[in-house]
Amino acid sequence: MLGSVVIASCQFSYSIRFEFRVVGVISGRNQWRRGNRVTRNTDSICDGQQQGGPAELDFLRNLFSSTLGLGSADKVLDELTLDGVAQYIKSGKCKNILCMVGAGISTSAGIPDFRSPETGLYANMQKYNLPYPEAIFQIDYFKKHPEPFFALAKELYPGQFKPTICHYFMKLLKDKGHLRRCYTQNIDTLERVAGLEGDDLIEAHGTFFTSHCVSFCCRQEYNLDWMRDKIFSEDIPRCDKCSSLVKPDIVFFGESLPVRFFTSMKMDFPRCDLLIIMGTSLQVQPFAGLVGRYCRSRSRSIFLVLTWCPFFLFLLSRDVAHISTCDDGCLALAELLGWKASYTIIRP
Repeated sequence: MLGSVVIASCQFSYSIRFEFRVVGVISGRNQWRRGNRVTRNTDSICDGQQQGGPAELDFLRNLFSSTLGLGSADKVLDELTLDGVAQYIKSGKCKNILCMVGAGISTSAGIPDFRSPETGLYANMQKYNLPYPEAIFQIDYFKKHPEPFFALAKELYPGQFKPTICHYFMKLLKDKGHLRRCYTQNIDTLERVAGLEGDDLIEAHGTFFTSHCVSFCCRQEYNLDWMRDKIFSEDIPRCDKCSSLVKPDIVFFGESLPVRFFTSMKMDFPRCDLLIIMGTSLQVQPFAGLVGRYCRSRSRSIFLVLTWCPFFLFLLSRDVAHISTCDDGCLALAELLGWKASYTIIRP
């Protein structure tokens, strides 16, 4: 383990006020199967003790940085705000932007996330009579009991939802020549619907776009339309060649991630100038490990966090956290970049 930091019962006040209780652990252990400046009102309270201002928070951030070896705090932005990020993008120095996104960028499209206490998918699985909520995405359980997964797939199947502001903002980054790659945990294919193509995407947890026979000896491939017909006719999809189950190419717990995830990250992250994190709490490995894998580099990129996640506690004094909804954050950044008119054109 590289080190541990424990922060408990803390409340910070920002331009958007929120409260959290966190025990954060940074670990160097790899798990290869799916298994900062913040805009604030100036006060912080920890464990009911005296109030502290920006100096105290900056001290903690620098302490984490030096103690955990999270890289240099060299100044890159003129100011640690969303406007500072916009100026950096417009300067011509920011040529390779990576986006790391999760289910939070699709909730405004009507797709529930996984872990919200009352509205998330895992909190609403009672009707499927599962032994535990995550079983619906366990490969061994699926092979024995495929019915719950395909019932859920009918509710969430691509084509029923439209991309959000976040999806179209990433398309804008591509059109303007800044997007190197989008690393997504999502399986809803909305990045593709918004206009990103296969080479623009690393679909870390797979996709509904293609499907394959689960038989190791067969592995026949099927397209999106074939799987859609099966699911909406309420037939359990079976292979035309060998009659084994056919599963969409999404990554279940217990399965390895796509090879492209590993090969691309080795090329992309060392070249990254700006990493934008949206809609993910960075709890699922190995996706979450992308940040820790490269943030220790002294020449690493700047992080811009457009959502709340425990990771933002460990951002350095060169990074920015803009705490808002993902859509509002993207819209604000597009306006600062002078891209709002372009956004209106590309969004149907």
